Amino acid sequence: MTKALMSAQHLSKRFGGLMAVNDVSLDLFRGRIHAVIGPNGAGKSTLANLLSGDLPATTGQINLSGMDITGWSPEAISRQGLGRSYQKTNIFLPFTVWDNVHLAAQSRDPQQAWNPLRWLQLAAHSKTTKARCAQAIELAGLQNRRDAVAGTISHGEQRQLEIAMTLATEPQVLLLDEPLAGMGVAEAQRMVDLLQKLKPDHAILLVEHDMDAVFSLADDLTVMVNGQVIATGSPAEIRANADVQAAYLGEEHA
Repeated sequence: MTKALMSAQHLSKRFGGLMAVNDVSLDLFRGRIHAVIGPNGAGKSTLANLLSGDLPATTGQINLSGMDITGWSPEAISRQGLGRSYQKTNIFLPFTVWDNVHLAAQSRDPQQAWNPLRWLQLAAHSKTTKARCAQAIELAGLQNRRDAVAGTISHGEQRQLEIAMTLATEPQVLLLDEPLAGMGVAEAQRMVDLLQKLKPDHAILLVEHDMDAVFSLADDLTVMVNGQVIATGSPAEIRANADVQAAYLGEEHA
């Protein structure tokens, strides 16, 4: 059986008297998109924050690429192979598309102790970094926008840019928090196409409210309500689940 690239076992997060995430377990596999859905306040973004290290778990364990990363910092988890996007687009608006991606790519340059010939090392690494930038920009579909200032491109392109920045760090696992939020039909379709293109080489966790996109993209679905998982399964199994129908999806997805 294929081993999960990332897994969470019995993950919980308590804020005072509120259990925002309660005993959640899931596995993420390369070549599969695992969507997490549920109403507002279900704990979806909190779960993503636990997996990325932005929040410490109260209980439970997280594994990434064979390592127990429970309690690691976000930077350490990122270096282990996790890429993350957020609900609010997180880019440098005054910089060009290329400069944004280049900054992200540079975070993966080897950390060298200082020496008088360090400029030679930097020159050697710069070719690799630039190649990584170009590949990430092309994958994200922004090759014709690389010199545009990030603050002047469309909302959908800004979301593509954030994913390009993530790709420049060469992640194995992608956690994408509402990547289609605020998009029109054409922009949303471009994002769906991008996620399909990224799927073969990554394990993807998708938190998203666009149910049409979710059911067209997801191989696996986890439904959360009030911090708890009420169902996990294939899109067909989730559509047919009476508990999910009652708690979330509604008749239009029956």
